[in-house]
Amino acid sequence: MSTEFIFEQLFDETSSTLTYIVGDAVTREALILDPVDHQLERDLGVLAAHGLTLVLALETHAHADHITAAGELRRRTGAKAAAPFNCGIDPADLHVEDGTAIRVGSETLTAIETPGHTAGSVCYRWRDAVFTGDTLFIGGCGRADFQGGDAGALYDSIVGRLFTLPDATRVFPGHDYRSHRVSTIGAEKRTNPRLAGKSRDEFIALMAALNLPKPKLIDIAVPANRNLGLPHGG
Repeated sequence: MSTEFIFEQLFDETSSTLTYIVGDAVTREALILDPVDHQLERDLGVLAAHGLTLVLALETHAHADHITAAGELRRRTGAKAAAPFNCGIDPADLHVEDGTAIRVGSETLTAIETPGHTAGSVCYRWRDAVFTGDTLFIGGCGRADFQGGDAGALYDSIVGRLFTLPDATRVFPGHDYRSHRVSTIGAEKRTNPRLAGKSRDEFIALMAALNLPKPKLIDIAVPANRNLGLPHGG
């Protein structure tokens, strides 16, 4: 594996979404993870500034709080689109399952199925890092009350899968609401207030008591994202 890579973490203030670009500095191939529709030109500009060719737009799940740019990026660049198998994103060129290897140049991301936030949520391990989508946040986690979400499954995914990674593994979440950008598995195991020292039953009870409002865009975003963010028929 080459040691020469390009990495960008990008933030959308409207939805507090973190988008990631991973590129091979030798082949100049790149992927983008969880792109946001109204940040399309920004992301194309970042790719161009690095001299990168986008080969893959990758999703962690079908988002409820923003619309993906994956379909439009595919149309504009010729990149393929990849999404988790169990998210109902039928137009994706590649449907990702547990253990699927996602390759760009000499860089490889490996899918880890982590249902709970949604039934089909997936995280991706890369080098000494893991992209956790809406499964695990810095000091929190995704909700589990829509799109087939299940708090018990979420606990199992985090504690039984993500927390078994080495403590030094860097955590890059799909959202952050407090200006945090990176943590580690070890830090989240020790300090995450929703998980540290919590039993599975305690976690389920905590999640049931959140009483969060329905995401404002869910009725628009989820159907759109199941079509890669494009109008149906587009």
